[in-house]
Amino acid sequence: MYDMATRRRALDLHAAGLSFSQVSRATGISRFAIREWASGAVPSPRMTAECPIRNGQLDPSCPRADYAYLLGLYLGDGCISEGRRKVHALRIACCDSWPGLIDECEQAVSTVMPRNRVLRVRAPGCTSVVSTSKHWPCLFPQHAPGPKHLRTISLAPWQQKIVDAHPWEFLRGLIHSDGCRITNWTTRTVGGLPKRYEYPRYFFTNTSADIIRLFTTTLDAVGVQWKHGSRSNGGFNISIARKDSVALMDAHIGPKY
Repeated sequence: MYDMATRRRALDLHAAGLSFSQVSRATGISRFAIREWASGAVPSPRMTAECPIRNGQLDPSCPRADYAYLLGLYLGDGCISEGRRKVHALRIACCDSWPGLIDECEQAVSTVMPRNRVLRVRAPGCTSVVSTSKHWPCLFPQHAPGPKHLRTISLAPWQQKIVDAHPWEFLRGLIHSDGCRITNWTTRTVGGLPKRYEYPRYFFTNTSADIIRLFTTTLDAVGVQWKHGSRSNGGFNISIARKDSVALMDAHIGPKY
């Protein structure tokens, strides 16, 4: 499928006086396609959408903050699968306990890829936000066969620039996918009597050491203190419990809803 710039060049050559055969030889495009374009036939925008990554950078029209949030969701609970004609499906799995999260996920997908439909695919206890495009692997070059924790996960330079500019959106996507805010409690003896104390705490759990590194590196960048928690089921747990750090997280992220 040819992008719009290629189509325009072919039509400009024809408008300049070249025959369909001459334009075909000059561009390598079939005469049939050029004739269809010249007749005014316009394919579906979903099929002609240009790649959003150009010269190693995200297209300026794509909102960076929404992309950073969607990147966090993808790294936590997302996957990309290839269908027919090299069209890929992005799926973000969302727990039905958090309807606000599902709404935000759908909005982020729609904003990043505005020409493509976004669907909700329901399963028991879970809703997957799904959108198809041949360009999802371009937007998420971390896509590759196999589970994320069994392969290297790193950000492309253009992705890292976006995360550096929008760290809280990236962290919010990660927390919304594989994190939570809970209320912990402990007991202390005061005046000879046990007294219960409650305090808020954030957790992030993932089985990929690389994704954990991206999470903690971004926490460091925004001044949030963290520590490694206990590991369970092969996963890594990151705990954020210091009062000032929890306050920062509350100001920018907050609990799921």
